[in-house]
Amino acid sequence: MTLSIIIPTFNEAAVIGRLVQYLLLHSSEGTEILVADGGSTDMTQRIATASGAKVVNCACKGRAPQMNKAASGATGNVLYFLHADTFPPVQFEKQIKGAVENGFGSGCFRLQFDDPHWFLSLNAWFTRFDLDAVRFGDQSLFVKKELFELAGGFDEKLILLEDQEIITRLRKQQPFVVLPQAVVTSARKYKEVGVYTLQTGYFLIYTLYRMGVSQRRLVQVYRWLLTK
Repeated sequence: MTLSIIIPTFNEAAVIGRLVQYLLLHSSEGTEILVADGGSTDMTQRIATASGAKVVNCACKGRAPQMNKAASGATGNVLYFLHADTFPPVQFEKQIKGAVENGFGSGCFRLQFDDPHWFLSLNAWFTRFDLDAVRFGDQSLFVKKELFELAGGFDEKLILLEDQEIITRLRKQQPFVVLPQAVVTSARKYKEVGVYTLQTGYFLIYTLYRMGVSQRRLVQVYRWLLTK
């Protein structure tokens, strides 16, 4: 069993080098690290390459098309999608492979923020439950490549919530699992926008998404939120 780690990026020079080095330190020799870049204008690509990752240049910017592009050329039979500002637990590879060996086709880890704010800790606590309402890309996602292809990959029509949408389809094919360990993700957006404001905005976007509101409108809400 081999693992391909796929990291979608756009101007992530501040964090990508440290993440790639961390992943190399805690993964086996056969694991590949693919940085799916959407046309960064900073040093993201150069730093990723220098750190030991393979950069996949993506003509279409957006997490869904970037991750699909990298997945199409991945050599591993298990894909692991990870955000550039998120660090998985030290034994992430062993835990992912163990879950697949135990019959799970896909899954994720629990979430932890790199900030001790009580409200963020409360939000993270809920990620232990196997509910789609608390499943988001920051928790990372592993999936057998054959299952990913069977499901049709990420929906490239989605600009937001593409990570949550695919889980619904993956569950229909094979069992999904939330592993008991946690990834540690950056709280930078919460610090920039405000903890309560951003979380309320995320809840609003999710609610509108479940109501069938168009992606165009969701993006408008998201952009308005980030300028608050």
